[in-house]
Amino acid sequence: MSYTPTLTKDGYDTQLTKAIVDATTIPVIASGGCGAPEHMLSVFKNTDVDAALAASIFHYETHSVDRVKEYLKENHIHVRL
Repeated sequence: MSYTPTLTKDGYDTQLTKAIVDATTIPVIASGGCGAPEHMLSVFKNTDVDAALAASIFHYETHSVDRVKEYLKENHIHVRL
């Protein structure tokens, strides 16, 4: 496995994230690569990650925090609105 650079916005490395989650008992936050709400949904659906970090999609106003939270909730991911 390798680390995907965070600025690619091609999505989280779910394979690496899952391996980390499976190897530890501490909470894991997915980080790096989020470029769309679908990337957040994918990391939650495909790993047992505790949280997901996203920056660029909000800094550059590509997506709003509220809309991403609504999208995740619509797809049965627990979020605080």
